[in-house]
Parts: sequence; structure tokens; C-alpha cells
Amino acid sequence: MATNSPRAVFVTRETDYDLLLARHATRGQAKFFLETRGQDIDMLEDRHRQLHATLHAGRAAVPADWRQAAVARADLDRFLFGPEDVVVAVGQDGLVANVAKYLDGQPVIGLNPAPDLYDGVLVRVGLARLAALLRATIAGAATAERRTMVEAKLDTGERLLALNEVFVGHHSHQSARYRIATSDLAEDQSSSGLIVASGTGATGWARSIMEATHEGLPLDPQERAVAFFVREPFPSKATGTALRAGRLVRTPLAVTSRMNEGGVIFGDGIEQDFLGFGWGRGVTIGAADQTLHLIVG
Repeated sequence: MATNSPRAVFVTRETDYDLLLARHATRGQAKFFLETRGQDIDMLEDRHRQLHATLHAGRAAVPADWRQAAVARADLDRFLFGPEDVVVAVGQDGLVANVAKYLDGQPVIGLNPAPDLYDGVLVRVGLARLAALLRATIAGAATAERRTMVEAKLDTGERLLALNEVFVGHHSHQSARYRIATSDLAEDQSSSGLIVASGTGATGWARSIMEATHEGLPLDPQERAVAFFVREPFPSKATGTALRAGRLVRTPLAVTSRMNEGGVIFGDGIEQDFLGFGWGRGVTIGAADQTLHLIVG
């Protein structure tokens, strides 16, 4: 049986310009909306063109004997990735996190369309390197990182994966109430919620929490370990604050909901893609078996 040729799958998301047009229907109306607020549509339009120019040039750089496909971020949950795919995420770092949970070991190349705008923690590759890197990836000759992901497993069997972090809390600004347990400690808490972050996530949301709380927990992105951070725990007769942060290596964090309504679990900041976490439900959160295969050079 003939083996399928490699396939380059280009992943993009809507630009700010796309979202403005979707909201205001025409460029003229979007331009008027921004100008009445002292803003300029030209910059957004330039960024839009820059991304699509990079996408067009990136697709032209794919070897002639390869297949190609393109998928928008909004359609990732309906797209079928194959074992022979090389995923090219064109955009900002968060796009790599968005696609990671839908993969099963397929290599990912982050193509940065605007190095002056995006940090490039995950989208490290410039357009000039793409063609050679695609061939090197298939040949097993490209430098890669196996980045640890976070997995949340509900007692109902539902599962959620994230590259940066998993959030557990209330969907609004109300306090989240739950029982938290590590391998040797447990307590009831009321807080602004908690996150469990990977080494990749330690450069984002978790980093801001560590800087604010001075709870520094070093994590390497490829280390099979994660860390939890409780946001603003509130002490009371019924709730404690002893379990504020900690590393999780072998034993996952266990959390039991004490919220009658509004409890949620979501990953990588995608609030609309959540699991309900009502009273009595339990979740364990730790390092996932699945990793992100990130091509870096």
C-alpha cells in the first residue's frame, strides 16, 4: 500500500481587522467607528495584509510533492489531523496553544508573521527558514522540544488538555468555593480560582501570579511537572489559605467543587470551551501523557 505524502496544515485565526468587518459589515463603517474614537483602521488593515502575505508565501514554500490544507482556529474541533501532517501555525504564540490539544504527536512549526509584534516564544520561525525546516522535520533532522501539557480529568470521564494552564473557578467575579488536596495536604478554600500551569504557561498567566505573590516555582517547558497557584485565597472560619502554590510531579492536584452553580474548568484562556464544575464534582489536574512536539530549528 502506498504511503501518503506529507501534508502541511496551515492554521490561522481571525485578525482584528476580520473581527471588525464581521461586526460592522463594511470597511467604511468600521473605519467610521474607529475614527470617532480617535483610532486608525490602517494599522489593523496592514497587519491583516501582513499575515495573509506570510500565509501565501508560506504555502508557496511547501515542497511540490507534499499535500496541503488550511484550517481556521474556530474549526479546529472539526478538523481531522493525520499522522503524516506537519502543522504550521501562522500568527501569535497563543495559536500554537490553541492547536496543541487537538494533536497527537504531530510536529508544529510556529511561523511568525510579525516579529515586531509577537514575542515569538512559540512562533519562532521566520518565513525564510520554512521550506528547509519542513523537509528537515519529515526527515527527523529538525531540532524539536517536547513541551509538557496540562490535563484535567473529571470524575465523569470528561477530559480537557491545555498547553499553558487549566483554570478552575467561578465563571463570574464571584468567589470560587472548593476543596483542594495535594498528596499530603487538603483544605477547603474560597478564592478567585486556581490555575495549574506547565513550564510553557509559567511565562504567561502563572508568571504574573508568581510576581504578585512572590511564589516562585521554576518549571522547564519540557519537564514532566506542573505547578498550581491559588488566586487570592480568603481566610475564614470555614476556609483556609495554607495551600497557595506547589509543584506537582507524580501526584496530580485533586479539587472538589463546592459551587452550586457557575463552577467552570477551561484551558488556555478559552472561556467558552469549558467544562461545568458544579457542587460535588471532582477533578484531578496534572501533567498530561500527551506533549506538544514543537519544531524550533
